[in-house]
Amino acid sequence: MNKELIEPGIGYSSNNSIELIHGGSEYFDLLNNLINQAREIIHLQIYIYESDETGQRITKALIAAAQRGVKVFLLLDGYASRSLPDELLGDIKKSGIHFRWFEPILRSSRFYIGRRMHHKIFVADGIYGLVGGINISNHYNDLPGKPAWMDWAVFVKGVVCTELHNRCVQMWFRGIRKSEHLTPMRNGQIINTDCFIRVRINDWVRNRNQISRSYLEMFHRAKSSITIMSSYFLPGRVFRKNLKAASRRGVRIKIILTKISDVAIAKAAERFFYPWLLRQNIEIYEYRKKVLHGKMATYDKQWVTVGSYNFNNISTYASIELNLDVLSVPFATQVDRELEEIIHKDCDPITADSYAKKTSWLDTLIHRLAYETVRLIFFLFTFYFKREKT
Repeated sequence: MNKELIEPGIGYSSNNSIELIHGGSEYFDLLNNLINQAREIIHLQIYIYESDETGQRITKALIAAAQRGVKVFLLLDGYASRSLPDELLGDIKKSGIHFRWFEPILRSSRFYIGRRMHHKIFVADGIYGLVGGINISNHYNDLPGKPAWMDWAVFVKGVVCTELHNRCVQMWFRGIRKSEHLTPMRNGQIINTDCFIRVRINDWVRNRNQISRSYLEMFHRAKSSITIMSSYFLPGRVFRKNLKAASRRGVRIKIILTKISDVAIAKAAERFFYPWLLRQNIEIYEYRKKVLHGKMATYDKQWVTVGSYNFNNISTYASIELNLDVLSVPFATQVDRELEEIIHKDCDPITADSYAKKTSWLDTLIHRLAYETVRLIFFLFTFYFKREKT
């Protein structure tokens, strides 16, 4: 471990362990098992929760946990999970699960104004946790003939899980009186490994821009390499400035993006940035196997950040996000190795020549119009927020 990276007061805890989890059956089998093993308290905070086969499976496990006496707290985003049927919600509430929506400022059947809770967090008994970009939906699971979208989570144990539990409690009790008996008896389990982890939150309204600062730290500190995997890559001015500066001082930067997108206009807007990135000698790779939904970055085989944060202004200003930053040479080396394997086996490199050959003047115009449209959407998402005084 490079000790110079660990500075006093920046929030890293020791006594943790971490394991990289692939999206799909690996993630959902683990999640199901952890729910079944929980003894006291479960917090699950999810952006998208659907009533398909995957949602039914996780709901069944949560109901079984509640019926055996586990306190289960389920917090879902009021926009992204709004299609949950009343029948399923009724079953959830009748089972004893404590259920809440993360409420917007204004909502009706036709519009939604307010921030979105973009968390994907599971914590059991304050000692086991899952953090990543994976929602509860068939899109993120492996089904017959339908492999999961590319995504990641991390399975953590130790002191960081107490912090995750406390964060979930803070989110759950916004605006309502806290109940007692919420601290699990077994929290803070000690894990004897040299793994340093910190919880990072972006909540611009409440003046918390920790994940954005983590990325800026990465750009400033990297000496040899940066690899970013992003599902919706639309860097703002500050991030572009720092990407350019890191590349100019000799850092090799690789960006893994999706070739197959679930949001066509976002992909077109993303390609608007390709010429600029290529001019900065930043390498672009498009993942071709399926939709890429992962959000992860690493540098110098020492540090990793993973979670719900997308590399765009909605995550920076309009959503509530949570990532884990990890200082661990073995873990960062593993992540770097897996990303390199994905680049070599499953990605198409985008070069200046290949981009020019495949991009007509009409494509360029479409990319520009898509970018301006998405930028307007970002503005409409963020303009009505007023940052709280600290």
